[in-house]
Amino acid sequence: MSVKDTLLSIAKSWCETEGKVHTTAEILDWVRERNENTYVSIQPVSLEQCEPWYYDEASGQIRNRNLSFFQIAGLKQEKADGSIAMQPVILQEEIGFLGVLCREIDGVMHFLMQAKIEPGNVNCVQISPTIQATLSNFTRKHGGATPPYLEYFLNFDRYEVVVDQIQSEQSARFYKKRNRNIMIRVEEDVPVLPSHCWMTLGQIKQLMRRDNLVNMDSRTVLSCIPYAKLRLTERELLDLAERFHDKTLFRSLFIRTGEDALPRMYQRLNSYKMFQSFQQTVVPLSELTDWEMRDKELVCKHPYPFRVIFCDIAIEGREVRRWTQPLFASNGESLFGLLCCEMDGVLKFLVRFKQEIGVFDTVELGPTVQTEAGMEPMEDAVTKLFETQLEQGVGVMYDHMMSEEGGRFYHEQNRNVLLRVREDELPVLPDGYFWLDYQSLNEMLQINNILNIQLRNLLALLEA
Repeated sequence: MSVKDTLLSIAKSWCETEGKVHTTAEILDWVRERNENTYVSIQPVSLEQCEPWYYDEASGQIRNRNLSFFQIAGLKQEKADGSIAMQPVILQEEIGFLGVLCREIDGVMHFLMQAKIEPGNVNCVQISPTIQATLSNFTRKHGGATPPYLEYFLNFDRYEVVVDQIQSEQSARFYKKRNRNIMIRVEEDVPVLPSHCWMTLGQIKQLMRRDNLVNMDSRTVLSCIPYAKLRLTERELLDLAERFHDKTLFRSLFIRTGEDALPRMYQRLNSYKMFQSFQQTVVPLSELTDWEMRDKELVCKHPYPFRVIFCDIAIEGREVRRWTQPLFASNGESLFGLLCCEMDGVLKFLVRFKQEIGVFDTVELGPTVQTEAGMEPMEDAVTKLFETQLEQGVGVMYDHMMSEEGGRFYHEQNRNVLLRVREDELPVLPDGYFWLDYQSLNEMLQINNILNIQLRNLLALLEA
């Protein structure tokens, strides 16, 4: 099959809300059954009880004695204006797999998804990629079993690779962390374990309508699907358009408007990276004067979006069933919002520059609103419009709680909102905001570390 055939099949699968393998109701029953029958225990402990994790006086970091997985260190950021920010961050240089297998079944593209429990998940089981494993996991540094389906992704050159991107993680928690987002199309029958299930893209989108069900890792891989590579004939466009309920979204992604926004966008990004001066330094945790160990936790002395906790964990059915580790625990709920507006029949999205403390390359494009738990939102005309519309319930396309990465974060769930506004309601844009169509954003996604994970996850929520 050609790349075009695969991408067209995936686009059609977006519109297929009932699968050829399982109904959505059956998938929900499968998740419920695994939740009811899988033993999970997460117990808070002190750092001293969290062996083999310990505070290394020499490096000033919390680390594992075998020097694998990750470390927790301090990070200091100094800007040209003299302002200084300091906080704990996760150091994890290794790049892991976030991998999805896809296959046509009875003429419809399906995706092999996993019912996976991470220690920090709000609701235990969440729908995850086929494989979700760090390098330490799949090289078995933890001493456990090899993750299932790993061989497909290690031998990716035997298959059609649909997506292969190294994309950033949460830059407010990680320091320059990235994962390999990869999707592979297979033709042969794939053995399906009880932990896995085939479903269409439309079914996955439906499941995203349920709070905290489809995990962050699934959403970021799906956001990277390169629809912008499609070059369709007029007949193919008409056929695909008939399947889409939202014609403005269809035109935003599949119809070239003649407006070439990408060169200007990259010029602005390059100028920002060139002239925004700051220094980042990894420092010992002992230098974070605003942070202290209190009641078995590493906490900030003033309100902050997170704290660091230490846990004794037991989860049935994983490669390792019992272990200890630190987790970054949320101190509240964040708000991630994306304004959408129809302009000349095309749906456009309002994005802005977002520079976070642990960002890989100076700055990324983020959503319209990205407000961390406990932090004050930006005070500008755009944020005011968003908050007013949301409070009044006007133009809300999507409003649900979605979890962040449960392998490193504990009970981090954030409010994700897609909000549609009319063009005549729009204020004059402050500096740093930009309207882009979906096709432009999708093309930028084919380059690593341009769109941040919050924006990628919001784009993944869009429904046909």
